Amino acid sequence: MSHSSADPGTSENTSDRLFTADELEAFAQRQVEAARNGAHVDPLSDPIDADPLAASTLPRGPMPTGPPPLGPPPLAPPPLPPPPSQTSSQPPAPPVGAPPAAAPTPAAPPPAEPRRFMTATDFLDRRDHDAHQGPATWGWRGRVRRASGGLIKPKMGAKEQAYHGDRQAIQKDLAGPRTIAFINPKGGAAKTTGVLAAGYTFGTVRGGGVVAWDNNETRGTLGIRGQRGSHRNTTRELLEDLGRFKDVYQSRIGDLGAFVRSQGDAHFDVLASDERPDVTGIIHATDFADVHALLQRFYRVILIDTGNNMRAENWLAAADAADLLVVTSTVREDTGYSGLWMLDALQDAGYANLKHKTITVLSDPSEKVDTRLASDLVQVYEQRTRGVHRVPYDPALVSGSVVPYHLLSEATKRSWLSACAAMAQAL
Repeated sequence: MSHSSADPGTSENTSDRLFTADELEAFAQRQVEAARNGAHVDPLSDPIDADPLAASTLPRGPMPTGPPPLGPPPLAPPPLPPPPSQTSSQPPAPPVGAPPAAAPTPAAPPPAEPRRFMTATDFLDRRDHDAHQGPATWGWRGRVRRASGGLIKPKMGAKEQAYHGDRQAIQKDLAGPRTIAFINPKGGAAKTTGVLAAGYTFGTVRGGGVVAWDNNETRGTLGIRGQRGSHRNTTRELLEDLGRFKDVYQSRIGDLGAFVRSQGDAHFDVLASDERPDVTGIIHATDFADVHALLQRFYRVILIDTGNNMRAENWLAAADAADLLVVTSTVREDTGYSGLWMLDALQDAGYANLKHKTITVLSDPSEKVDTRLASDLVQVYEQRTRGVHRVPYDPALVSGSVVPYHLLSEATKRSWLSACAAMAQAL
């Protein structure tokens, strides 16, 4: 059926035999080349589309019939030279026929930032950020809301907003366990009551996960001022039985309940210091490190009541391990001086960034205090620490017995809420 002797490039052979791929490719190349040279190409016999660029540049009208001219087209005569007066003021024109200077390629515009659509997480975050704190419940605003049966809903005042803001600060997520050490080398500087008040505040606002630890090198009073438990075990007994907690897969927080004392509705625990009169010896830096590592496994906030000897191993170990230092002092010249002397010693010992990691809590020792002394202490401690928080006098803390958390005045609770919020923000 096919004529093998026929010329594959003629149109007669395109309908009565099958062409190979090479033959079709050669045929297509010839057709395109012919079209580019101006030859007439039958579209019915052309197996491919002609080059659109070449087709668009073909001249319209009758095709030339004569042979193409040989050689390049003649050049125009060279232009006359400019007058002598213009040769010095104008640059010479480029020669005719020279390619024009290439224009500088404009810099590519920076890629447009892709549009970012709001994700589900973004939506919830925005809703949480925009959510208001609700109508007022304090003062005249709260009375108006209650009297109107909720039809009138005034916004919270500044004090009520600050109260809720402090609670939110204390409830912040922590990236890991955090340690706060309460320090002042003088006795009677309100370290123990400060630790218990902070434990009550962090415990009730955060809902637990808080421990107050008496890190006195011998005997402290945190176990006496806190609520008594069903056992008398202390840090000393915990160190003696520390081996049972070595296996992290077998030890449980419930096992630690044999050594810490629950503070009930205050939602924190107390680890007391040694209370036995027949025991000798002190707590060393290695002992502190072992107990601290154990508490970090089971608690989120660790409040440390330090002793009065800042040269003791465990005192220095607590200062090194603390994420935040709280200088406690009363409005007395001797306790205020003692705290400043301690900061001087820590600064001289090379503690870096001491101002940034230290907060001061200044407590009133009586109903009437020296206002000028209080102002001087606030001013000097503001220069040495990141903030000073005043705590008013509270008769519930005077007796020296177990701290009655439910009897603390509202002013005391509010002051410690503000102070603990500052501590949480510094962590």
